[in-house]
Amino acid sequence: MGSPVPSPAPSARVVFTIIGLLVVIGSVIGGYVMHHGKVGVLWQPTEFIIIGGAGLGAFIVANGIGTLKASFAATLGLLKPNPFSKTAYSELLQVLYEIFQKARKDGLVGLEAHIEEPEKSDVFTKYPAFSANHHAVALLADTLKVLLTGAVEDHNLAEILDIDLDQQHEANMHVPHAITTVGDAMPGFGIVAAVLGVIITMGSIGGAASEIGEKVAAALVGTFIGILLAYGIIGPIATAIQARVKAEHAYMCCIRTALLSFARGDAPMTAVEFARRNIDPHERPTFAELEQMTRKKAA
Repeated sequence: MGSPVPSPAPSARVVFTIIGLLVVIGSVIGGYVMHHGKVGVLWQPTEFIIIGGAGLGAFIVANGIGTLKASFAATLGLLKPNPFSKTAYSELLQVLYEIFQKARKDGLVGLEAHIEEPEKSDVFTKYPAFSANHHAVALLADTLKVLLTGAVEDHNLAEILDIDLDQQHEANMHVPHAITTVGDAMPGFGIVAAVLGVIITMGSIGGAASEIGEKVAAALVGTFIGILLAYGIIGPIATAIQARVKAEHAYMCCIRTALLSFARGDAPMTAVEFARRNIDPHERPTFAELEQMTRKKAA
């Protein structure tokens, strides 16, 4: 059995996203030009207005302005490195170990100052990648508050965490699902633009043959644009955003695993090791790296 293919570095993923889109557009336009096609014919502003406007309007009707803003933000976020990298997971394991070690030394009461106001905690603020993730901070702090009450059993805690993570994951998946839906509709809007072009062409029958040919070509550009947007641009973007959502869910599940282990009485190092095993092998720090990080904390 072969070793897994290593995933690219976070900065490389951004480059690949840009290169991929350029390859799609470049290949299509390049092949068209090699067939002696004229690029100017593809510039049909009215077709873009029909298809883009119809797609935007349908998106707003189905999802609202909030989802539209979130979709733009998520798309622009693809131009930034993936925040859930090996470095981010190393930070997470350190903050989990430090919090669990503090709880073991001072008791859960000793965590009260940290979990009541996480933004002021000297533990959380030492780890910028973790403290910047408000969902992760809230999950850890709120769950520790529940443990502080002492009124929850292990299986109930697991259910609470599962409900929280499922709801958050479902909310985050709304954006890629919405983008996928509008992407699937692009070929249909392209056909609408093409049909309108044919209607205009039919009104010109009897005129010059060259004029009719130009109108037919303009109408077919609508179908071309719709299909290209659906399968070459919008669809891949939605898939990339969905991958980011899954990466965040995996990050949160890592916290869940550590909390459940700690809640049943495991030692801090054991709880953190459970969390480490829950990380994707491509992003997972080695046990030696984890041991080195925890030794520094102990020192």
